[in-house]
Amino acid sequence: MTTESTPVPRATQATAVRHTASAIRPPRGGSQGGTPAPRTAGGIRYRRAPAMLMTSDVLALGLAVALVAPAPWPPLAVLLQAAVQLLLNACRGLYRTRLSPSALAELPALAGLAVVQWYVVTHPVAAHDPLRATGWVTLGCAAGVQTLVSFGARALVHRSRLWSAARDPQSTLVVGDGPVADRVIAVLQEHTRYGMRPVGRLVGSGTDAGETAEAPPGEAPLPVLASVQDARRAVVQNSVRHAVFTVPPETAPDGAELFSLFARHGCRVWLITDQGTVARCRGASRPDHVWGFAAHPLHAPHRPVARRVKRATDAVLASVALVAASPVMAACALAVRVCDGPGVIFRQERIGGHGRPFVLLKFRTLRPADAHESATRWNVAADRGMSRVGRLLRRTSLDELPQLWNVVRGDMSLVGPRPERPYFVQQFSRTHPGYRARHRMPVGITGLAQVHGLRGDTSIEDRARFDNHYIETWSLWQDMCVLARTAGTVFRLGGS
Repeated sequence: MTTESTPVPRATQATAVRHTASAIRPPRGGSQGGTPAPRTAGGIRYRRAPAMLMTSDVLALGLAVALVAPAPWPPLAVLLQAAVQLLLNACRGLYRTRLSPSALAELPALAGLAVVQWYVVTHPVAAHDPLRATGWVTLGCAAGVQTLVSFGARALVHRSRLWSAARDPQSTLVVGDGPVADRVIAVLQEHTRYGMRPVGRLVGSGTDAGETAEAPPGEAPLPVLASVQDARRAVVQNSVRHAVFTVPPETAPDGAELFSLFARHGCRVWLITDQGTVARCRGASRPDHVWGFAAHPLHAPHRPVARRVKRATDAVLASVALVAASPVMAACALAVRVCDGPGVIFRQERIGGHGRPFVLLKFRTLRPADAHESATRWNVAADRGMSRVGRLLRRTSLDELPQLWNVVRGDMSLVGPRPERPYFVQQFSRTHPGYRARHRMPVGITGLAQVHGLRGDTSIEDRARFDNHYIETWSLWQDMCVLARTAGTVFRLGGS
């Protein structure tokens, strides 16, 4: 199945967007075609900043140990302190890359966490007399030295990153219309230290793609993009690295689809708007600012460590469930074979995460007339040709048990949006806003929509809304809650 990220031929691009490609300047070091720009020093500064901050904190700790702590200082204490220091600072958000970083603003947190680290961690690991004799004043001096050194190092890191951002700002698309969007564009063009160089403005349908937006004196006018397709071409052609919404994505035209587009292409997505009107968005962390405008980083639910934990948890739980449920599955298979004849397992192509097709497994509850009926018939729950065994399997959801093997194989997750057939994916994507966005996460055996009763012949729009809400607020704890609620619906015979 062709995904939205497939590059569009140049001839098609030139026809669809008359002046966009020529008006948008390619970024330095970038390419005009579909190949992403090479990673330059300026292009990876956001990735380097957290590592540099962590290094500066560890070096500050080492210097405090060398200058203030009495000898001999146990190596175990130093290693444990460094681990706790990094953990505490990370939980406090001191390693997040901010548009307007300030070492002075971070100083109280650095001091408080340094005191906690020295007083709470040092004494439990004390194993030598010199360490036990260490007084509170000495530990306080060590915490003070660590704080001052870390403060100075962080100031240098922040200044270096801002200088790098101003020297080579990255291509940015701005989504929004009106005076707030005008002022945000002017600020980004004037203050390059934020590392963003607007190259286009998306204002929604009803505007010609060849128009240009007004710009401050001395700046080239911005091309106006009128659709998601225009935005997709601009992202690819100009190696766009930042996307700025001036209104919350859920209130912007095609906001959910645009957010998904930017996330797929690795763009950092921001909500930058007037402080008096900004509302705290789902998924937004502690607000930053851009020349006085409130700036929220809007993160797609792409957390590599948590995703790996989710995948490992799925594989372990599904394997255990397969072993535990094997007697039940054997009984179901025997019942289907005796009552409905050969062909116990039903196989059907479904669309999984990121639009990838896979073969879904189920116990057969009804034999379709042909392959076309299997691929295009919506609901068979009320089919009179279904046997008593088939009705029981569907009502108890036992027909879904073979999908545990899909989870072990990696085709699915235990919790996620339910997979659908290609025919209906294409149909629903055209008629229901946000349906395509639900494929940005692996599909699952159960999901938030299902535990709210949206199974069988229910509203597709409601399902898509619940699925996208699950994706935007996803956590491992939420998965556990959905699994627990799913077990409750099975015992209440809530299948379809």
